[in-house]
Parts: sequence; C-alpha cells; structure tokens
Amino acid sequence: MPAKWSSVKPSASNAKLVLVTGLSGAGRSTALKTLEDCGFEAIDNLPLAFLPAVAAAGEKNRGLAVGVDARSRGFSAELFQQAIAPLQSDSRALSIMFLDCDDAVLTRRFTETRRAHPLAYDRPAADGIAQERRLLEGVRARADIIIDTSDLSVSELRRIVTGHFCAAQTMTLTVMSFSYKKGVPREADMVFDARFLRNPHYEPALSALSGRDAAVGAYIAADPAYAGFFAHLRALLMLALPRFREEGRQYVTIAIGCTGGRHRSVFIAEQLASALEAVGYAAAPHHRDVGES
Repeated sequence: MPAKWSSVKPSASNAKLVLVTGLSGAGRSTALKTLEDCGFEAIDNLPLAFLPAVAAAGEKNRGLAVGVDARSRGFSAELFQQAIAPLQSDSRALSIMFLDCDDAVLTRRFTETRRAHPLAYDRPAADGIAQERRLLEGVRARADIIIDTSDLSVSELRRIVTGHFCAAQTMTLTVMSFSYKKGVPREADMVFDARFLRNPHYEPALSALSGRDAAVGAYIAADPAYAGFFAHLRALLMLALPRFREEGRQYVTIAIGCTGGRHRSVFIAEQLASALEAVGYAAAPHHRDVGES
C-alpha cells in the first residue's frame, strides 16, 4: 500500500496552477473546495479540451485549481498529457494532485452514500472503480502529489491539502461583544456570558462610558472573579482554536455577552482579541450593540 500522503516534488507547495484528479469517492471535491477556501479560483469537471484556454484566461496573480477526472468526455491518459503540455510554459507553477484510495474503502463509501459510481450506473461500484483506475493509471504516474485517503477523515485531508498549498492562510477570528437584551448573535460559534461580573452601568461616573474606556476596564479588571475567568477563557481557546484550524475552519466568531452589551462584554472582547493577536491569530474585536465598531 502506498504512503498515506507523499509529495514527489518539493516545489509543489509553491504551485499556483493545480490540477486535482483521482478516483471518484477519494476526496477530489473536498480537496478542490479546500483550495477554493484558500483563495484559488476553482473549476470542477472541466473538459480536457478547454483546459489550456481556461488556464490562459485565468488571473495570473491568483491561483487556479481545476478538477479533472474520468467523467470528462473522451477521457484518456493521452488526452490528459496533450492538454497539460501547453501549461508547462504557463507563468504559474503547475502541480498535479492525485487522490487515491483502496478499492474496498471506495466500494464502502459508494454503498454508504447510496450513490452509483459515475462509470458504472447500472453495474456494481467495483466495476466502475476498476475501469476508472485503468483510465487514470497514466495520470497517477504523472502526478506531483499523491494522497491516499483510505484512512483519512475529511478534516485530515483538508489539513494535508492546506499544508501543501495554503500554508500562508490564517484562520480569521472575530471577537464580538453583544447585549443579551438584543439576542445572541446567530453567527456566533462560541458564546460566553459575562453577566456574573460586577456591572459598571450602576456606577454614575462609568455608566455613560464603554468598555473601551480605561476607567471602565480598570473597574471590571478589579473584580476578584475577572482574572480567573479570563485566564480560563484564554486557556479554553488555546485548546479549541488549533483544532478548529485542523478542521479547516477559516472563520470563527467568539461572542461575549453582557446585559447591555456596552461595558463588560466590550472590555473582555477587546482584551481577548489582543491576547489572541499576541499569539499569532488574526483576531479583531467587533461591538454589535455599543454603537461603535
């Protein structure tokens, strides 16, 4: 059995023109979607005859990912070679990524999803897999990157593709403050309640200010419960956020709520965004209900 993933050419991580191919059911769509999430222009199931023209018309300063597989009309390894020959002179580096998988695993995947193999609509999936493997034999031999997905989860496949082509991509975090009176933000991925902290609203000198003002921040930070809460909140995120990134998440919204959404939640959102920025995350505060952003 081949290695679960292997790179034939070290330069593949610099590729800007990526052909995504391989066996049906091996994860081609996931790989292509991952590249799209990384900023590539993604096109699936393009007829091979159109490949040179599409590559030439693409934005040279933007990556292009094209899904190519045996469903294409008149597909053959020879036609594939003819189609990619003009791409060798493209100003963007070319890489071919092949998604492979054990036959037994592919058969199980088609059975579980109750989908017919695209090359065997009226026959067992095993027949279509065997035919497709023969058609793609020459393409696999030409591939720069071969990823065997037999034992990979979707998130693991996304992580490998990201590692090859999207190393510069960072997960974007929004740390949002909000008022419980106006409802929990629907877009929030994680929600934390700060209403147990003492409320500056009841201090006449602080009521008209917001959590961005130093006096309000000092008042909240002086609450004996604040330091422990913030330390535990930060520790939780340091555990969770790397796992979100491994799952391929590009955007995460962390919501901090208090009664009016003006003092406690704003201060904590500001402090949390700064703490996350300090350890390398792209984090920005957003204050939904304070009348400023």
